[in-house]
Amino acid sequence: MINKIKAMIIDDSAVIRNIISKILSKNDSIEVVGTAINGKFGLSKINKLQPDIIILDLEMPEMNGIEFLKEREKLGIKIPVIILSAHAKKGAKITLEALSLGASDFILKPTEAGSNIEDTGTKLIEMVLALAKSNSYVPGSADIQSQIQNQINRTPIEMPVLPKVEISQHIRNVSNIPDINIISIGISTGGPNALRDILPKFPENFPIPIVIVQHMPPGFTYEFAVSLDKICKLSVKEAEDDDIVKAGRVLIAPGNKHIKFQKRALATVIKLEETPAVNGHRPSADVLFESTAEVYGGNSLGCIMTGMGKDGAANIGLILQKGGITIAQDQESSVVFGMPKVAIERGNIQMVRSLNKIAETIMSIVLNKTVI
Repeated sequence: MINKIKAMIIDDSAVIRNIISKILSKNDSIEVVGTAINGKFGLSKINKLQPDIIILDLEMPEMNGIEFLKEREKLGIKIPVIILSAHAKKGAKITLEALSLGASDFILKPTEAGSNIEDTGTKLIEMVLALAKSNSYVPGSADIQSQIQNQINRTPIEMPVLPKVEISQHIRNVSNIPDINIISIGISTGGPNALRDILPKFPENFPIPIVIVQHMPPGFTYEFAVSLDKICKLSVKEAEDDDIVKAGRVLIAPGNKHIKFQKRALATVIKLEETPAVNGHRPSADVLFESTAEVYGGNSLGCIMTGMGKDGAANIGLILQKGGITIAQDQESSVVFGMPKVAIERGNIQMVRSLNKIAETIMSIVLNKTVI
């Protein structure tokens, strides 16, 4: 008998709990083992239910989602969490705070009679299947009380180890380092915290612009850019049509718009498009990487990082074909080793680096023309 992924739903709305339960129950690999009306009840049930993944609302009485995540961190609980987020501007801010506290990803909350329920269901199931592979509960694993005691004793908590993907045979050698005029990054699940790690490392006089596709809905990318701007030495903003691509600036593709480059007489600018989604995404990393290769050719660096699926995995190879540099995040530091894995397996990557080495590697290539 195949062990199913055990999901727990924490939400004060009975309607939402019922909708999410029905969505997840449609997949034979997922079982909803329990629900809770707030974070306090959720914490009390974890030891008994031993879920592989938690679906968490943020606005709840007595213990809200943010308080739950803080308590989860204190207790050393490593179970992945997917946030159910509201559409409003306030929802975006709170969701980004939840991601900074260790939530793995978020999905917009389905409405009671909303037309987005089917789409939400597809995305939610995909997230659960991807994220629950790295859970902290497997058959025979220690319960929460043991984890808490281990935390107190400062002894490491044993975690299941994912099979390591053999990548050495897929990596291309770096034979020549060109002058780099643009850095393009494609990233998805786990991206907000990964970008919070690497972007503050770049100095304010870094001479190369950085353009990023982070899969997020409209509104969220604006708030995300604002939050990054507060912690980075470089200027970070949500990209707008005709924004000049220039040194000292990081541009984040806005939700629901593809981002491209357009070369003009005096400068290269950003062009935003609402053409169909690519690989199920708009913005799409594949669209960004294709435009990077077309406009900047071999004077470009493409980096593909943590995320589900394969977006960006194909067209980052166009940068390589033009003579540019391509980097992928490694399996160990990726929340989901999907996008980088596919790019590596397609032979489109020259270097694989852990999250804590990506900024350092990019700076070494750009500033010193050396690979570290």
